[in-house]
Amino acid sequence: MIVAQNSENNATITAEKQSSKKTMVQKANMKKALIYLVFIFASTNWSCDKQDKCIDVDCFTPPPPFVFELVDKTTGENLFTSGVLSSEDIQIVNLDDNSNVEFQFIDENDFNVIRIYSIGWKTQTITYSIEISSERLFTLFVDAERLSKNCCAFTRYNEIEIDGSEFELNGLSGIYKLLVE
Repeated sequence: MIVAQNSENNATITAEKQSSKKTMVQKANMKKALIYLVFIFASTNWSCDKQDKCIDVDCFTPPPPFVFELVDKTTGENLFTSGVLSSEDIQIVNLDDNSNVEFQFIDENDFNVIRIYSIGWKTQTITYSIEISSERLFTLFVDAERLSKNCCAFTRYNEIEIDGSEFELNGLSGIYKLLVE
């Protein structure tokens, strides 16, 4: 009887050891699984954070247009307002490929200006000839760089040159007043 009891105790002890081993293996597997899940969660959140940090930011700055007022050098009078020049005679030519450049002529309340709005939407260098009746008034050279910083796109003008005419730049309005003789 003692033998049988001892045998039962040994079986119980062996079963307890196996159960204990299973529990330890299960705990180790759970730790590994938990570490794996934490790693997956963290890497997913970090990568999404980098990709999605601008998703809720509504920031877009269009490039400022180039606006030109042509005035008489002596009197300061606008040449379109006075009738010396006609807006129908304006032509802007891209000197790189001789194509015509789109522009807008604004004539409101005797305020007559030429507006070029196509420069600076991308990184580019342009050279335009602004002409009246096929006569070149001036040449515009612009080196524009389109940038993005802190989720906002914007344009930086690295260089702007106006050749062939004297001019004044109004820093507040951004209008170039060209002094025509």
